[in-house]
Amino acid sequence: MLAVILSGGSGTRLWPLSREAYPKQFLPVVSDDSLLAETIDRGLALDDKTRVMAITNEEHRFVVAAHLQAQAPERTAGIILEPVGRNTAPAIALAALAAAEENPEELLLVMPSDHVLKNQDVFRQAVSQGAEAARAGKLVTFGIVPSAPHTGYGYIKAGAAYEGYNDVAAFVEKPNEKTARQYLEEGDYFWNSGMFLFRADRYLKELESQQPE
Repeated sequence: MLAVILSGGSGTRLWPLSREAYPKQFLPVVSDDSLLAETIDRGLALDDKTRVMAITNEEHRFVVAAHLQAQAPERTAGIILEPVGRNTAPAIALAALAAAEENPEELLLVMPSDHVLKNQDVFRQAVSQGAEAARAGKLVTFGIVPSAPHTGYGYIKAGAAYEGYNDVAAFVEKPNEKTARQYLEEGDYFWNSGMFLFRADRYLKELESQQPE
């Protein structure tokens, strides 16, 4: 498995603590370690074979490289520099293309670099369950059970249930408060975590079908 860490964000919502030149993923927000350091450790802890790849930009390449060298010198799969930030899908495509050159069926676990996850056992269990579906060709995303009608997150509507996972019925952008309360009451909507798991070749095939140009 390849843990792909998205670390090119500007972190402007945490300003003034987080600034464009040194955004929040490089800061020790909730512990003595930076959020990026915690994310790298999270990937390495999945098993002793998982490698780590980071996607960032030219401005932050050296601080990302320093993190990887300090934490995963023997298990680093490299750094990909985005020439221009184009959000999540193109960044993941760069990682999938790089991984597919070596192994088209490589599993990619895509993780933002600024998440706070307190229960690592639950995380590892979710990844393990998701890996089975991903190996079978599914595009896996991870939903978070909502604890409040939050309007700052996107939502995932769960579809048909299978052993260990559900189909995705719909992705919903950030709702207003009334709609968010309705989602909470219905019980089949989850916060979109922004984490994904799939085979490199499967993602590239889907990308080609959706965005052939």
